[in-house]
Amino acid sequence: MSELSVNHLLGIKNITEADIHLIFETADHFKEIINRPIKKVPSLRDITIANLFFENSTRTKLSFELAEKRLSADVINFASSSSSVAKGETLIDTVNNILAMKVDMVIMRHPNPGAGVFLSKHVNASIINAGDGAHEHPTQALLDSYSIREKLGDVAGKKVVIVGDILHSRVALSNIFALQKLGASVKVCGPMTLIPKHIEKLNVGVETNLRKALEWCDVANMLRVQNERMDISYFPTTREYTQQFGLNKAILNSLDKEIVVMHPGPINRGVEITSDVADSKQAIILNQVENGVAIRMAVIYLLASKIGHNIN
Repeated sequence: MSELSVNHLLGIKNITEADIHLIFETADHFKEIINRPIKKVPSLRDITIANLFFENSTRTKLSFELAEKRLSADVINFASSSSSVAKGETLIDTVNNILAMKVDMVIMRHPNPGAGVFLSKHVNASIINAGDGAHEHPTQALLDSYSIREKLGDVAGKKVVIVGDILHSRVALSNIFALQKLGASVKVCGPMTLIPKHIEKLNVGVETNLRKALEWCDVANMLRVQNERMDISYFPTTREYTQQFGLNKAILNSLDKEIVVMHPGPINRGVEITSDVADSKQAIILNQVENGVAIRMAVIYLLASKIGHNIN
């Protein structure tokens, strides 16, 4: 198989295991390129990509921009706070105006779940979902699984626990879909107030004791508490949360095995993870960042090659 089964990357739910393996193989190739002295390839010289971020983002936006530039695409950046959206323009009007400029691909982050799906039905461009509300964040899940594959050789058969604010996390949902498609076992761990009600239906185990979760897993993916999505208090205090669900070096060292520690960022150091864990050799957080560029290059390249332009 040399092409994706989809024309958009809207969520991990919509793609196949074969799609994921193809993205990984393509990312392997791009990872070699971004470690060369000359990091650019002329693959997407004829492609124009618009980055539409209706929500704040630093790391994801930079990662996508870097991926686009490494592929030699033309890039338009659009931030909603300084745009007509703030004046009441609808999503479809905004996008149609951008498409009138002959844009081939749209990378979009939006606070509303399903915004990318809505867009894909109304505009003639390839859409990549860079996060829609608390729903999905497919490229993050792909780079997380890719980083596990790189570190442990394979994702299949591995035990992965996702710790923290599962309820508000698009990273958690996309990760669950990706890990299961690749044959891993998944558990979630956190206060019951931050675990979605029907998560067991996704064939995911629930563990409220961090130590037990860590003794079970090969990989711990530590999520931050998303205070910006909380309109009520889900736990008494940050200090209490950290005492129960924060990962520190003492816990890590007391396990009878070496687990891999991940974090999608941004890190709240001293809350869900201490600095000495984040900076330890068991943490692959900076690998995740590097792999994010390669994965996003792969996704953009593979989707662009379905648009029908001359892709080198």
